[in-house]
Order: sequence, then structure tokens, then C-alpha cells
Amino acid sequence: MADSLQGREVVLAGGAGGLGSATASLLLAEGARVVLSFRANRERAARWESSATVVQADLSGAADRVRLLDAAPALYGLVIFAGDPARVGNSSQTEAAMVRSHQTNYLGPILLAREAAARMKTAGVAGAIVLFSTMQANALFPGSGVYAAQKAALQQDARILAKECRGPANIRVNVVSPGVMAAGMAEASIASGKYDRFLKEGVIGRFGRAEDVARAVRFLLEPDNFITGQVVCVDGGMTL
Repeated sequence: MADSLQGREVVLAGGAGGLGSATASLLLAEGARVVLSFRANRERAARWESSATVVQADLSGAADRVRLLDAAPALYGLVIFAGDPARVGNSSQTEAAMVRSHQTNYLGPILLAREAAARMKTAGVAGAIVLFSTMQANALFPGSGVYAAQKAALQQDARILAKECRGPANIRVNVVSPGVMAAGMAEASIASGKYDRFLKEGVIGRFGRAEDVARAVRFLLEPDNFITGQVVCVDGGMTL
């Protein structure tokens, strides 16, 4: 596996954050050609400009999705980190948050995945697609419906896409579902002590690290991987 991604082109959509950065570092160290996109935080993405192709793209826009995929003409792999916690301050914000969550957590990512799969089929590439969900789509957490429902839909559609891409096309589609990670969306919650009880009660042995997720993504990108249509929970047993 040490050099199996050497020279392969992998798009990390929304990959400028903590989880995406750990994955980018791992893939670049193995010689992959990385295309990394960001939506708004240019400063965070700029540090990758010397080692990767950096593209600004809002996945909810069709033209932006096309431009992102055009930046990877030899596309082998796609990893979609993009997401929005869609937190709601009060009930009057619920409808707007649901619409935003639908676009960011489900519609944009799954359309990008389907468009990438179509390009791989046309090019005859047996590639790999990895989408990102959340532990909240696999276990019931009160107050998480605006966010979790769209991620649950994403998981279902990803499995459908995997079934549509199996066989001669041999494009593998999987989902990574992180738990409480000391990076990304959960980082601020960890700092506030929100999840300390899970350590005290022995639910998990430690908080997750960005590298835990990066290794799972790397495994699913492996060209000879025999896994498709699965949701891999990287959560230390949280959803058990």
C-alpha cells in the first residue's frame, strides 16, 4: 500500500479544515496529486497552494462543482468533507436551517459524488468516492435533527450510488462517519467540556484525532480495496 496512490489524482472537497488537512498530508506524503477545495476560508486553504491545487468552490452551485472536477482531469478519488452543523438558536430559525442543511449536508455533496462517478465511468477509471456523515446519523442525539437527518439521507443515497456503480464500472462508494473528534466541527464542543462525560463514563477511551479519520479515508481509497456501499464509523465505539 505504501506507494499505491503514487501519482493518482484525488479531490478533497471542503478539505481545508482539520480532518481534510490531516488527509491531505497523508495523501501528499504518499505521492498522490491532491486537488483541495474550500468554500469561504481562503486563508486556511492558502497554506496548501505550494503542494496541491487549490480551488474555491461552493458545492451547492452546479458551475462550481464542474469547475472543481475540471481541475482533476485524471480523477481517481473523491473525498467530500463539506458540511454545516446547522445549529439552531431558536425555533424561528429551524426552517432556514433545514434548507441550509439540505443544500450543504446532502444535496451538494451527493450531486458532486454522482457527477464524479459519471466522469469516472466515461473515462473507464475504477476509482473511489468517500463521503462524510456523522455519528448523529447513526445514533439518536436530541436536538440534532436539522443536521443528522440530511446526513442520514446522504448515507442512504451513497449506498444507492455504490450499488449503481458496482460491477464492470467498479467505482467504490463509501461513507466515513466520525464520532467526537478533536478537530473539525466537534473541536469547539470538546473545548467547552460538552463531551467530557463520555470519557468519565467510559463510553470512549479518548477523543478522536484527525489522523484516525485520515487513515480510514486512506484505507477506503486503496485501489485494491474490496469494500463498497458501507458506512465506516470512526467513533471509538460511541454509537454502540
